[in-house]
Amino acid sequence: MKRLIPFVAVAVVVALVGGIWLATLVGRSDEDQFASCRTSKIAGGASQIGGPFELLNAKGETVTDKDVLTAPSLIYFGYTFCPDVCPLDNARNAEAIDLLEERGQMVTPVFISIDPARDTPEIVGDFAFNLHERMIGLTGSAEQVKAASQTYKTYYKAHDAEDEFYLVDHSTFSYLVMPGHGFVEFFRRDTSPKDIADRIGCFVDNQ
Repeated sequence: MKRLIPFVAVAVVVALVGGIWLATLVGRSDEDQFASCRTSKIAGGASQIGGPFELLNAKGETVTDKDVLTAPSLIYFGYTFCPDVCPLDNARNAEAIDLLEERGQMVTPVFISIDPARDTPEIVGDFAFNLHERMIGLTGSAEQVKAASQTYKTYYKAHDAEDEFYLVDHSTFSYLVMPGHGFVEFFRRDTSPKDIADRIGCFVDNQ
């Protein structure tokens, strides 16, 4: 019986080492490759935000998220009649996109209207292009816009339309989406173009 002890000991060691190796592999597969880039925490995890959508592009063509989000993309939900917030936020995003391009990192700016009653494909397209030549403008039916907004957990509510200049209350986050990963980060209004570019650059480098 004593002769069996070394063999049993060896078997135990092998099992332990194998278990540690397997646990290491499992741990690695569960690791967040963007952990060093994230500065925001999402209740329930990042998977709670983002997903499929179907909208209209500037040509009036029906497009889906798979057609639009083919590269790292920075998404903003707003409306073209917005008197101040939307133009400023999207100009800030456009500046961040240019900073990234100077560094050799291509990111697509995307503007999604939450005012389908006024924002036709042509209007949204012109608004987006005037802010950045690569910005994609999207709109759609009331149902399509609502579905896209709910997918990204955004908020909007139009004031009573007494005339054509009614306002729309809405959330003002910008969302970073990575191909193959979906939504990964959001940016608040007070984030500077450089900070956005730096943080997006981290995600791009680690994809």
